[in-house]
Amino acid sequence: MLSNLKICGITDPATARFCAEAGAGALGVVFYAKSPRCVTPDKARALFEGLPAHVARVGVFVNCPPDAMLATARAAGLTTLQLHGQESRADIEAGLAQGYRVIKVLTATGDRLLKTASSLPAEAGVLVECGSGSLPGGNGAAWNWADAVPLAALRPFALAGGLDAENIVDALRLSKAAACDVSSGIEIRPGVKSHALIQTLVHALRAYDVEANAPSFWLPALPPNS
Repeated sequence: MLSNLKICGITDPATARFCAEAGAGALGVVFYAKSPRCVTPDKARALFEGLPAHVARVGVFVNCPPDAMLATARAAGLTTLQLHGQESRADIEAGLAQGYRVIKVLTATGDRLLKTASSLPAEAGVLVECGSGSLPGGNGAAWNWADAVPLAALRPFALAGGLDAENIVDALRLSKAAACDVSSGIEIRPGVKSHALIQTLVHALRAYDVEANAPSFWLPALPPNS
């Protein structure tokens, strides 16, 4: 299993099952109304139904009030909250207090990246992406992944933005990221994943051996509310 590979923007059960069977350690669903990949909490729960317990169920949120976010997380059966907006430390701590793994997305580089990452709770994860485009997220845009390298000395982090089967290994090497988050780079069109591209991506990562016995970046230490 590639425990630190997350495939995001899942919209149909067949793709969710295929990703899990291919070895992805985390699957993501989007709860941002302006996204073409947006799903309802009920649909998200159905997408995750029957998947192995070791697969992280990640929900992507953008400036969602904590109470609403936690209600959605419970309804969808999430393990992990991924925050793409201007959420505060208190918002992050609200998720952590309920037993969820919380990932904060940062778009800064250099000293600003280190300063912002240092200000987050130690229990929170960090995902670094380019932040370009009209919607929150990587928007399929490749960027200079090496700009994230200084963060590796501070804490493990995930990488996103323009990742696909052809560049994923170089991106991980250049950035020293501990995990990766892939969406548009394996799509036929927004929200529709190519199973062939997913398989090619998984083969590339297995050849790189990015994950040997590493704990999952995406899962909490214990299930939420355990």
